[in-house]
Amino acid sequence: MKDIISKFDIGAEVVNYKTFGSGHINDTYLIEAHHQIEGVKRYLLQRINHHVFRNVEGLMQNMHVVTTHLAEKLSQEDTQFTTVHLIPSTEGKLFYEDNRGNFWRVQSFVPNSISYDLVKTEGQAHEAGYAFGKFQNLIEDIDVERVCETIPDFHNMAFRFKNFENAIASDPVGRRPSVNKEINFAEQRKVAMLALYQQVAQQKVPIRITHNDTKFNNVLLDQHSQKAICVIDLDTVMPGVVWYDFGDAVRTIISTSEEDEPVLDKIDIQLSLYEAFTAAYLEQTAPILTPLEVSRLSYAAQYMTFIMGLRFLTDYISGDVYYKIKHPEHNLERARSQFRLVQKMEDKHEEMQHIVDKLYHQALAK
Repeated sequence: MKDIISKFDIGAEVVNYKTFGSGHINDTYLIEAHHQIEGVKRYLLQRINHHVFRNVEGLMQNMHVVTTHLAEKLSQEDTQFTTVHLIPSTEGKLFYEDNRGNFWRVQSFVPNSISYDLVKTEGQAHEAGYAFGKFQNLIEDIDVERVCETIPDFHNMAFRFKNFENAIASDPVGRRPSVNKEINFAEQRKVAMLALYQQVAQQKVPIRITHNDTKFNNVLLDQHSQKAICVIDLDTVMPGVVWYDFGDAVRTIISTSEEDEPVLDKIDIQLSLYEAFTAAYLEQTAPILTPLEVSRLSYAAQYMTFIMGLRFLTDYISGDVYYKIKHPEHNLERARSQFRLVQKMEDKHEEMQHIVDKLYHQALAK
């Protein structure tokens, strides 16, 4: 590990390192290094999962484009909001490839920060809306042609259904008979879900640079003030639509439970958190959104929750080949949890869209 760290231009002696975080994809380590003048500073060392992110060079270039743009824009503002900074390798590259073919990167650690998996207060929901809205606002003037698609078809519902149906047909580990209820749930919603994706495929909504993985734990809050200070986990920054970011954030913010809650009766949605998030998000983004984007924001939450459930179910049927799991039924529990959340959103769809419409007009009037 110290040999790998030495390949990056930290300019200090590493005094400690340990595993860090709870991500599904990459392996992350918290590094402490002692600088002669600045004292101990922290960094994050990550082994990039190149089976998921096959274009590592493109991924890192995307991160470089976005983080340097954010740093420049934020330097002109009197704000606590910040961005992570990439630490180049000693050869001047954005990553290091070891002799086993693993890819590594180092980035700054945001001091005095904390993240949460579950939103518990309207204040936290508001800060998440502010963070993701401000992030979108700040990167809006980057030419989308400057970034590449790091995971092709990431939120492509047609692609996800194809993978799902292939998994059912092959049933490699014999799990299909045990999930007929979940399969039926997915198939009943196929037409509606594909219809939303077609609006994206036909470019009826603007293709923008988006985050594409807006879970609440990808927002860092200041430990003391609990104000949002940074959006992290920029692996999936690439061309997308605002529906993806708004919908995925809502998925994790308004649920009463974490995404792998096994007791389905515990799962519900909290509209007070939804309203707090949406208000802050639209305060930052209302001027740049189109009427069509706004009109489908509520349904975007169903879309993103459903696609996560579909992916978890596909992985379970396939034998758990993509997501890290803690026990054999983990992906099935995740799928069932997300599908229950979809049902809750369906029940409150009209109310959720009414909240969007009201807050959108309020934001435009300010």
